[in-house]
Parts: sequence; C-alpha cells; structure tokens
Amino acid sequence: MSEEVVKKTGLFFGSFDPVHSGHLIIAEYLVNHSDITEIWFVLSPQNPLKTNQTRGSWDARKAMLELAITETPAFNICEIEQNMQAPHYTYLTIERLKKDFPDKNFVLIIGSDNLEVFDQWKNYEQIFDMLQIYVYPRPGFEGGKFLSHKSMKKIKAPLLEISSTYIRDCFSQEKLPRYMLHWRVFDYILKKGLYFKSNQ
Repeated sequence: MSEEVVKKTGLFFGSFDPVHSGHLIIAEYLVNHSDITEIWFVLSPQNPLKTNQTRGSWDARKAMLELAITETPAFNICEIEQNMQAPHYTYLTIERLKKDFPDKNFVLIIGSDNLEVFDQWKNYEQIFDMLQIYVYPRPGFEGGKFLSHKSMKKIKAPLLEISSTYIRDCFSQEKLPRYMLHWRVFDYILKKGLYFKSNQ
C-alpha cells in the first residue's frame, strides 16, 4: 500500500499593499515544487513591526488579491485577522487557525529577510513549536542564526527583488511598474488612482 501524502497548507502573511508578481511567483513555486498543496494569503490589517506603512484600505488590498489569484484554485484569501484584536501577532493568528481548522497541516511561509529578525516577532519561540516554517530567499539576506533550526526548511525558490514599497514609490513618482503586477491589479490601481502622490 502506498503511503498517503500529507497535504500542507502554506500561510503567506502580508499586507499585500499591493500584491505583486513576486508574491505570486513564490506561491506558485511552492505549490508546484514542494509538498504544499494550497496557499492561504493571510491579509493583515497592520504588521506590528511595520507601523504606519499600510497605504491601501483593507477593501482595496483584498480586491487586488482577489483579482490576482482568481484563476488559481490552489490560492485562497484568509481574512481571519480582520476581526482579531490588534496588534496582529503571527503566533496568535496561527493559534486561532489551528483551533478553527484542526484538519489542516499548516506551514508558515516567510522570506529570509524576515527570518533574520525573527527574534523580534512576539513569542517567536512558540511559533517554532506550532508548525514547520518554509523559508524562501530574499536578495541580500541569508536567513541568520535561525535557518538551522529543526522547524526550518529552506526553499530554493526564485530570487526576486520586488517589494510593495518599491511599487508604491513608483506609482507616487508616476513611473508605472506594469510588469511587476498582475495586469488586473495594475488596471485596478490605475482605475482607483491608488498610491499616486495626488491621492496621498
């Protein structure tokens, strides 16, 4: 009898302000080349380590995510943090998800840049015991001291130097980053006038 394959659900946290091609490429790579079978994009109202950086509203960021992933059945949006009390600490969200979805085998997805500051995360040691952590590469960051932890799994995903901050800056300077975004997201931003200096 063949051994049953355990399906894993990747938790990809972020403000997704906006969601860009880098997010989508990493998520697609993980579904195609790892034991993760689905990705939940966990939309966060505010990252506790990045205060005052979220520009787009919850509805706008959710709408852009929906436009970006609508054609990919393995991708889903998780809105659990919308109704959770701030600050939105990752360990609390994971705790809640594991309680609400006991049948799911969750995996946390983070970049090597975040791993280098993992000890700044609230109750980070607790996260080690809660689930496996898959680390994808980010330019200029090796991952630091935590990469060798037994909970970590290094993923040889494409190395992409794209960030939401850079994209927002491009729009504010009217230098349109058309190919860094899903075309539906790009059109949405233009239609709504998001991130342009005149609307800040």
